Amino acid sequence: MKKRPVVALMYDFDKTLCRQDMQNYGFIPNLSMTPQQFWDETTSFGEAENVEKVLAYMYMMIVKAKEKQIPFNRSYLQSMGKNIEYYKGVTSWFKRINDYGHMNDLEVEHYIISSGVKEIIEGSVIANEFKEIYACEYMYDKDGEAIWPKIAINYTMKTQFIFRISKGVQEINDDMTVNQRISEQERRVQYRNMIYIGDGITDVPCMRLVKDKGGKSIALYPKGKKDQVTSLMIDGRVNYICGADYSENSELDKVIKLLLDSFSITNKLLEKEQKQRNSLLQKEGNGNV
Repeated sequence: MKKRPVVALMYDFDKTLCRQDMQNYGFIPNLSMTPQQFWDETTSFGEAENVEKVLAYMYMMIVKAKEKQIPFNRSYLQSMGKNIEYYKGVTSWFKRINDYGHMNDLEVEHYIISSGVKEIIEGSVIANEFKEIYACEYMYDKDGEAIWPKIAINYTMKTQFIFRISKGVQEINDDMTVNQRISEQERRVQYRNMIYIGDGITDVPCMRLVKDKGGKSIALYPKGKKDQVTSLMIDGRVNYICGADYSENSELDKVIKLLLDSFSITNKLLEKEQKQRNSLLQKEGNGNV
């Protein structure tokens, strides 16, 4: 059976799929703190010690959990994903888009590229929808307690995962293969078949990279807050802006389906073009042209 071209839908997580930072739903309330208190204290710590923002929050999660004598292990973090609240339509989104892709002879894959906590995402109800979850992750001691960031992904580091997805290099410690030159035609996911969905300024490097490479980028905004992303469209950093609504017949749903239609047509035309070229080259080689 002929393989379908692969389309990669890549998402930020916090405020893109869910409404707030993932820590706000369970982890921070368990500390008897408000989100404002936790994030303000994290910011103050980072500024005082000149610590990178992602490393600062990962460190403060460990510190605050210890203060409250909370077992800061993988299973606890995963349990913090169960109460995440998503934007409208998210839980039915993946099957709907996968099915639409199949109707267009496309294989749709979903990926997370996030500066949030991988273990929390793993505990979410949508975790199994993703081919890969690229996010910050902890290293654990012999007793299973988190002791150090194993992976810390800030907004500029997120771009490397677009290259990994394109080349099919899933192992995060494989720096050799991901830096090898691979032609567009040989890539597992061609850039023109990529879509990046994010919510704001921290997604700009990924949005711009995908757009400049020939894919499509979409900035989402909560209801009534369109002004948060209009500058991204005006400045040419994204192709589209849509409300954060994943339900059927929403603006986002319609845009994604139109993009899948266009990807399918483009792929079929390019395949037709290549077949005709190969046929002519073969005839020329046989002296028939």
